[in-house]
Amino acid sequence: MIPVLKEIRSDILRISKTSGHGHIPTCFSVVEILYAIYDTINHDPNNPIWEDRDIFILSKGHAALAHYCILAKFGYFDIKAVDSFGAFMSDFGCHADRLKIPGIEASTGALGHGIGIAVGMALALKIKKSHRRVFVLIGDGEANEGSVWEAIMVAVDLKLSNLTIVYDNNMSHLRGLQIHNSADRFRAFGCDVVVVDGHSVKEIKNEMNKTSDKVRLIVANTKKGYGCKTLIKNQYEWHRKSPDEKEFDLLMVELDEETV
Repeated sequence: MIPVLKEIRSDILRISKTSGHGHIPTCFSVVEILYAIYDTINHDPNNPIWEDRDIFILSKGHAALAHYCILAKFGYFDIKAVDSFGAFMSDFGCHADRLKIPGIEASTGALGHGIGIAVGMALALKIKKSHRRVFVLIGDGEANEGSVWEAIMVAVDLKLSNLTIVYDNNMSHLRGLQIHNSADRFRAFGCDVVVVDGHSVKEIKNEMNKTSDKVRLIVANTKKGYGCKTLIKNQYEWHRKSPDEKEFDLLMVELDEETV
């Protein structure tokens, strides 16, 4: 694991332990994805509302803590500010607020909504003939929402080639409506689809830099809880759980071992 990614996961564990909040397994599954996105897109931490920036939206808003830690790593704010995560009157809520946090483009958390916002933004940029791009990260469990598929149909119909959708395939959908052969389904909807190792920053960045005349969709195969074997093995127990002191020490040891 790249050292900076381990540091981000350590921050997620520490802040979750302190706050008593955080969806750790889903946060861990998207660390490489988020890092690859911010290491690729045009953005300026010193000017979060830069008019030429690309847009990123975290539609699976339950991974807000991972998003905060990534933004801190890229210089949007100090990681110490995120220590207030989930606290009364904190700007860093369990779902991100675009009016409070620099770098957040949309307030998400109601699953299936972020992708619709992304489609609307991509359409607006296309109408303006802008070179800017829109990226959105959705979850496989979130894809149980019909609004996800409706948004994709609209995007394909409007030929939004400036839109890239990343699908976090961490198997969260196993307790919901199972989505078999997700890549084939997205192709059937008219997307330009590729499949990558969702824990390979290099693979993700390589695909993000490619262009198409269609809506691009990256299926990122990930493990929920990646980095700690306890989280992977007991992902449902840890869905909304925060570690106590003993559990925190165990998870930190596992993170150092990198036995995933």
